[in-house]
Amino acid sequence: MGIYLNPNNENFKKITHAEIYVDKTMMISVLNRFMETAREYVCVSRPRRFGKTIAGNMLSAYYSRGCDSRALFAPYKISGDKSFESNLNKLNVIQIDLNSEYQNARDKDRLLDDLQDNIVADFVSQFSDIAFDGKDSVGNCILKAYARKGERFVIIIDEYDVLVRESVSQRLFDQYLGFLNGLFKSNTLRPAIALAYITGILPVVRDRIQSKLNNFREYTILDAGKLTEFIGFTAPEVQALCAEYGADYEEFRRWYDGYWQRGFEIYNPESVVMSLEDGKCASYWSKTSTYAVIADRIRTNFDGTKDDVIRMLAGESVDVDSYTYMNTMTEFTGKDDVFTYLIHLGYLAYDRETGTCRIPNREVQQEWRRAVSVVDEYAVTNKIIQASKDLLTETLKLNADAVAKSLDESHIHVTSNRSYNNEDALQSAIYLSYIYALNKYTIVREMTTGKGFADVVFIPFVPGIPAMIIELKRNGSAETALTQIKDRKYFDSLSHYSGDLLFVGVNYDEQSKTHECRIERFFKQSLE
Repeated sequence: MGIYLNPNNENFKKITHAEIYVDKTMMISVLNRFMETAREYVCVSRPRRFGKTIAGNMLSAYYSRGCDSRALFAPYKISGDKSFESNLNKLNVIQIDLNSEYQNARDKDRLLDDLQDNIVADFVSQFSDIAFDGKDSVGNCILKAYARKGERFVIIIDEYDVLVRESVSQRLFDQYLGFLNGLFKSNTLRPAIALAYITGILPVVRDRIQSKLNNFREYTILDAGKLTEFIGFTAPEVQALCAEYGADYEEFRRWYDGYWQRGFEIYNPESVVMSLEDGKCASYWSKTSTYAVIADRIRTNFDGTKDDVIRMLAGESVDVDSYTYMNTMTEFTGKDDVFTYLIHLGYLAYDRETGTCRIPNREVQQEWRRAVSVVDEYAVTNKIIQASKDLLTETLKLNADAVAKSLDESHIHVTSNRSYNNEDALQSAIYLSYIYALNKYTIVREMTTGKGFADVVFIPFVPGIPAMIIELKRNGSAETALTQIKDRKYFDSLSHYSGDLLFVGVNYDEQSKTHECRIERFFKQSLE
């Protein structure tokens, strides 16, 4: 057992002994199959706190010859899998937390020298019958162990991209390229590597290290393939946790859901765990990152960026071409690069089927609101957002003039790149004007109702406030909109809701570009 070579299983043991642990061990079965089909070079990229390091510690505990993990894995799903015995503690593991190495290095320029010296020292200690040269690289040590004794290795590198993301010296960066080349580009060495598992925030950076890692299969937040359910919590897992802790699952969906991949709803595990431990839903994003990342990127305001940001704040999805991005943190040539970067960092969710992105949930939306509040170009947007709390209050007071005035401002603001008279734009204007209502309501567009579709429905998830049905008209009248709500029985869609209702009729006049509003309160029993 060594520090880097064949470590023990203590890191994973601590994880399983935590108050909350979700069983992700079937990931091992998938990787065992990868090893059998020449897909053994795996790169997993996810935002911070999505479980990449936990997975790496689990893999180390399973494969490492430096420990006996049979009892540790016995309670979990993998122990019943047919592949469980195949590689259990039978391979040599080299595990490196590159971010920790970098942050703790006294002389960062000597990081790779010192790291390789330490790993070689582990080889000398554990393979005493093999003569290692003091100048041997890690790659050479692996090759000697394989050639002399048939030993095979699993290489696990967490945060492989830290030296790409940080401003390191050219000497250190060149050394790092040599290190990667020595491990992963040698045909002679490849038979000795049973599995290479590297993780990072970003996928392989195309213009700097792609040639050293182009034999890796990438599993990203854009498409995680067969590894989708193993990095992040799935909906059934969160449902089970909420049931165990007596938490409101629907509230957790509003706060932490939103990352859809291959039929799975993926949640940020760090936020879920912390909210369960604290006994409340809140934003934990700032503990792992900062809204300044968003602000810095949207300040560049490439053509169309501001318009699309406003649309996403208003609840829409926008098109994104994720293939132009070079996977760097510094080189952006347009809004597609900016949005793709923010997808990888978790600030946006990506829909692979439609090629669109959106703000995923309430927790992340708070970071976007903070970001636009400090960027001058979004001053009007911020003003509308800040005024949305007062607008909801005035709406509940039946102040129709306040609603009309707010829509006059927000409608023009969300439509600078679209037809001002577009009905979708008017819906977006309503969503943006009422963005504060997300703290109290689930907002549904085009909701199926009694005899058609209600334009916008506000369903409260806190007690003491009425539901709202908003109907939109163009070049008609607010009164006609109210009549349509009643005649078509849009309230039937709220049959399971027992509180009072507000019917809100809004008319937009295309000539004057102004809005008219009427609001009526109804008691549920009077409609039945």
